[in-house]
Formats: sequence, structure tokens, C-alpha cells
Amino acid sequence: MPWYAWLILILALGSIVGGLLLLRDTAKELPLSEEQLKRIHERNAEQDAKDARER
Repeated sequence: MPWYAWLILILALGSIVGGLLLLRDTAKELPLSEEQLKRIHERNAEQDAKDARER
């Protein structure tokens, strides 16, 4: 493979990895109230029970 193909390949991989690292660094946790967390946990439990019944 010619040298410029390797260069393009390295730049593409570097761009992907850099974008993922930037995305990870700028991610923020969502501030949820206790009531919202309770509803989310209840909904997850309901979905888990539904999935278990369907199997």
C-alpha cells in the first residue's frame, strides 16, 4: 500500500478516536430528582418483567 494510503488511514482513525475522547470528556450527568429516578427504576423493572414473560 502506498504511503499516502497509510497516512489517510491513520488520519481517519485518529479523527474517530479523537472525536470519541472529546465526546466522553464533554458528557455531563443529567440532574434527576428522586421522583424521576424512582419512576425510571419502576419502568425498568416493569420492562424486565415483561421481557421475562415473553421468553
